[in-house]
Amino acid sequence: MRLAAEATTEYAAGLLGIDRTRLSNMESGIRPFSPERIRTLACNYACTEESYIEALVGMAGGKERGWWERHRGTLPSGLLDIAELEWNAARIRTAQVMHIPGLLQTEEYARAVFTAVLPPLSRLEVELRVAHRMERQQVFERPDPLPYIAYVHEAALRMPYGGTEATLQQLKHLVGQTERESIEVRVIPTSKGDFPGAGHALLYADGIVPQLDTVQLDSAHGPEFTHAEAQLTKYRAHLDWMDAATMSPEESRDVIHKIAREL
Repeated sequence: MRLAAEATTEYAAGLLGIDRTRLSNMESGIRPFSPERIRTLACNYACTEESYIEALVGMAGGKERGWWERHRGTLPSGLLDIAELEWNAARIRTAQVMHIPGLLQTEEYARAVFTAVLPPLSRLEVELRVAHRMERQQVFERPDPLPYIAYVHEAALRMPYGGTEATLQQLKHLVGQTERESIEVRVIPTSKGDFPGAGHALLYADGIVPQLDTVQLDSAHGPEFTHAEAQLTKYRAHLDWMDAATMSPEESRDVIHKIAREL
């Protein structure tokens, strides 16, 4: 909002009666904003999008610490950011090529995924990540379950993480999750050939308003986040292509059953 108004950090800090360092920490999410300060800045930035302002005010007004904060200091902050992003999203769409999406993984499958990283993690580090991944799945148990669409490549369904039995149990769990009203799984068949964004794991979180949409990408050094409109437009196009090119939820469920029978 400040950049759109072409306002300097000195100007914004002066409006709030604080120094530039504190303002920078507030803008980066290290320190909290109060609802009153959000409204002060919005007014002086000449922002008239009331829905956007109210969404920010709602975020600033939250007093309860998220469950992920219990893991702060024991897990990388990027993993906690993913949990917070999922918890506050209005909808999640994800595209996975090499493994089942984290929110749909079993404990044994997740353990195999975390064991297969380089440099190797200690047993404690693996177990902390598995516990965190399982806790993330509580977004489906809330009174308002998270709407979730997963585009999963057929190759991911056939990757035997943890061995045959672990993969079989994972596929059975995946089918069970698709019976939830809030969860939809769409398979990208191998026969489809090339597709945009091949090889990239992508999570698109719809915010309460479009200005709060965020994309999270996996990388070897941890999760990366972007909210630049040009990037959001590109990844929305990727997901729109997948929505049109993937199998229906019913066909996808049949394919998962078929692969499970072949194990």
